[in-house]
Amino acid sequence: MAAAAMQPRTIVTVDPSHRLIEGVASDGRRIWLSSLIDREILACASRCKTLATLPTGLHPFAIAWDGQRKRLWVAADCPPNVPFIRACERGALLAYDTRGRLKKRILPAVGKFHPGDVSATDGEIFVSDSQNGAVFMLTSGGRALSTLVLPGTGKSAQGSAFDAAANRLIVADYSQGITSIDLGIGARTLLPRENGKPLRGIDGLIRCGAGFLGIYNGESPGQLVAFRIEGGGLKLREPVPGFTMADPTQLASDGSRVLIVPESGWEIALKGNVVRPVGASIVSFSRSAVCG
Repeated sequence: MAAAAMQPRTIVTVDPSHRLIEGVASDGRRIWLSSLIDREILACASRCKTLATLPTGLHPFAIAWDGQRKRLWVAADCPPNVPFIRACERGALLAYDTRGRLKKRILPAVGKFHPGDVSATDGEIFVSDSQNGAVFMLTSGGRALSTLVLPGTGKSAQGSAFDAAANRLIVADYSQGITSIDLGIGARTLLPRENGKPLRGIDGLIRCGAGFLGIYNGESPGQLVAFRIEGGGLKLREPVPGFTMADPTQLASDGSRVLIVPESGWEIALKGNVVRPVGASIVSFSRSAVCG
């Protein structure tokens, strides 16, 4: 039984017409995916159907389910240097209800804004900027963003995970490594690996048991990485020995499972208007098996 729990299980296979699947979220009953090129949010059971189409010019990157507000938060962006996206200066943090109705559109008051990732835990919402490393937190009123990490402090902020017990936010900066933000005083600390080097190349990130689980896609093939924070640094382990993935992006937990987007389609999409032969398959692991 233990060996079976460590094997990936395909739970959704997306039609290949959705060329690039970036984000995944779940409330334990429903699974949502972001179909990036066609600007759609998909709701999936045995099959996937379009729940919502984003406003013109915005593309859905990471998504996160907010159980307290019953909202699906979407990091919607139009970043530069992506050949199939028309670049603009400001993306937005969007909130949808479960019927696909847009309920909120939030962005900082000034400056460029390129949200690539969003996380939601215990009613706390965090969004990160993939272009300048900034990190924002939704204010208690849910109407504005407050800045946790100023633009330029980091380089490319990706996944984040709230650690309520320590009142800190763990953020994966793709270029700099894993960082910890003390939400009480605002201090940002880089957390090195046991060898003193930063853990770069982490994209999606979630809280997982007493530690954290991330998607490493800094080189091919990608893999799952688990770590705990001990003594001001990271203690790494391989949660599923020998398991690798082609072109992975995001992950989420629905309480009992960890859901992962491998074979997202970025590699094919960047080659131009190439027909995708096989759709993305969303896989799951038992949460108790991989979280340790």
